[in-house]
Amino acid sequence: MDGRAKPVLNFRTSNLHTPSMPPIIRFEQVSVRTRSKNILSNVSFELRAGEKAVFEGRSGAGKSSLLKTLLGLHRPSEGRVLFRGRPLDRNVAAEIRACSAYIGQEPVLGAETVREALYLPFRFRAHRGHEPSEAAMMETLARLQLPAVILDQPCSSVSGGEKQRIALARALLLRKTLYLLDEVTSALDTDSRNAVFALFGAPGFTVLSVAHDPVWIARCDVAFRLEEGRLVREVRHGDP
Repeated sequence: MDGRAKPVLNFRTSNLHTPSMPPIIRFEQVSVRTRSKNILSNVSFELRAGEKAVFEGRSGAGKSSLLKTLLGLHRPSEGRVLFRGRPLDRNVAAEIRACSAYIGQEPVLGAETVREALYLPFRFRAHRGHEPSEAAMMETLARLQLPAVILDQPCSSVSGGEKQRIALARALLLRKTLYLLDEVTSALDTDSRNAVFALFGAPGFTVLSVAHDPVWIARCDVAFRLEEGRLVREVRHGDP
């Protein structure tokens, strides 16, 4: 240790983008209604490739429902969702799921040990033959502040914050580029949270997140606020 202050990690990448770039995700006056209740009302926004966005608001405001709508789990009653310029349908939803990772507050790892959890997706046809090397696995864990010894630990014994990072590691090993993160820093300490900031600040990752964490919110390119399913505020950090 040389005693020097650590640099502030910058999560934003908006300076890499111009308004002329087409959005990768676009909601056009989207409303979603279930069981006679509006969970989203007339929501419009767009996100360009490589940008980091966060939705904030009280519980029940519709934040998680918005992520599920993008994945095709909720069907808009009005308006439309576009991904790479194409309206959301079954084929586009499949395309989104193929390139994205949805990670919530309490990820299900689905295996006995952490090593088995990381290898689990590679048992399926879509990823068979693309298993990561031991070196790649170790490097990914290290980037997320996870020790190598965790590989042989039972999934039932790891903490909530470790589960979140293991789920992130699995998505990285699958080479996902779009991350839908629902309170993904909720169980992380400062060092672990900074590791996530440093990793996902890379321009190759597009992030659409839900968070109450003010540090996460401040470091995103754009922050949206939802109230009772309505988009009431949009702040693009770094705007003059």
